[in-house]
Amino acid sequence: MPRWLPRAMLLALALYACFQLGSWAFHQLIGLLVNVLIAFFVALAVEPAVGRMAARGMRRGLATFLVFIAVLVTGVGFVVLLGSMLAGQIIDIVEDLPDYLDSVISWVNTTFHTELSRVEVQDSLLRSDWLRRYVQNSASGVLDVSAQVLGGLFKLLTIFLFSFYFAADGPRLRRALCSVLPPAKQTEVLRAWEIAVDKTGGYLYSRGLMALISGGAHFVLFEFLGVPYAPALAVWVGLVSQFIPTIGTYLAGALPMLIAFAENPWYALWVLGFVVVYQQFENYVLQPKLTAKTVDIHPAVAFGSVVAGTALLGAVGALIAIPAVATLQAFLGAYVKRYDVTDDPRVHGHRRHGGRRAVARVRRALEARRDGAHAASPADADRGRGDGAAGTDGGAADGSGAGGAGTDGSSAADGDGGAGGPRGD
Repeated sequence: MPRWLPRAMLLALALYACFQLGSWAFHQLIGLLVNVLIAFFVALAVEPAVGRMAARGMRRGLATFLVFIAVLVTGVGFVVLLGSMLAGQIIDIVEDLPDYLDSVISWVNTTFHTELSRVEVQDSLLRSDWLRRYVQNSASGVLDVSAQVLGGLFKLLTIFLFSFYFAADGPRLRRALCSVLPPAKQTEVLRAWEIAVDKTGGYLYSRGLMALISGGAHFVLFEFLGVPYAPALAVWVGLVSQFIPTIGTYLAGALPMLIAFAENPWYALWVLGFVVVYQQFENYVLQPKLTAKTVDIHPAVAFGSVVAGTALLGAVGALIAIPAVATLQAFLGAYVKRYDVTDDPRVHGHRRHGGRRAVARVRRALEARRDGAHAASPADADRGRGDGAAGTDGGAADGSGAGGAGTDGSSAADGDGGAGGPRGD
């Protein structure tokens, strides 16, 4: 047996053990890594505001704290408004449930000629097995819901702390990162960091502005129709439609349509029509102007990035996919060399007509070449030589003889006067 074989086997086993250990550690820390990634993007989003406040003389930690307090107050206000709206709607539904049940039973009796009563229906529901199982499962699932709520609060606290440290100690973090890199690499890292800050912050602020405009427009509609809880519904539509990619528009429009339907079915149709029309206005007029300098990426690329982010990291990947792709696109655009696009009609979407013009140009070139070949026949060449000789022998002192064809037989307007003769003008 070769001497190197046992050593190679031990090395392979050691590498396999390290791989298994790294894989186990990665799966154990995947939750923490995702939270750190979210915190990093949140820090990039608030970096422009913190930088402006710090540039005016405020301490960076205090500026970061004020920005996060503003974000926290906004989020809590939104949750309170939405919670009050949902609680009010649930109370109204519970109070009106007997009337709804009576109307449904009356419709069933009239349509199917039955003799049902609300008391019998209520007794059958209360004594049913599926209701008893549902109550038991709900009671046993209270602990699971409480654990999920506590876990969610812990994740939010973790994200808040990491994002606060990233934003408050941003310069120190960049210095620590650049201290282990050569000067050329330091420039590239700082440039990438700046691009990420610009794109992520621009994405957040442009989306916030579009959410404000969308919420205001829908608030006017809800107030005009008399839909209850118009402010909360407007905030819901503005935030959900802008910050939840791909399906946010449909989720945002479903809740106001449901509440409007409870008031009047025609109101739900008005809300649906307004949502569709406003979405077209936003996609083709408002969004291109607001995002032209921030996250100007193609809609197909945005949709694909959201799908890929969802497949990799779930809802978190869907939220950070667009700013991440915008950052990558801007970074690649700074280093990828671009050239002027050719004037070929096929590039500009006129393949059919451009092909006809190209064929016509080729045909004209062939005809011109054929005419030139006929003009330069041997008789013409001999006559040109004779004219050139006459210009050489009997020409004027300035050599202005008829300069037909040169010695090589090529016809030209200004030919040489012949072999050895002066050039004819």
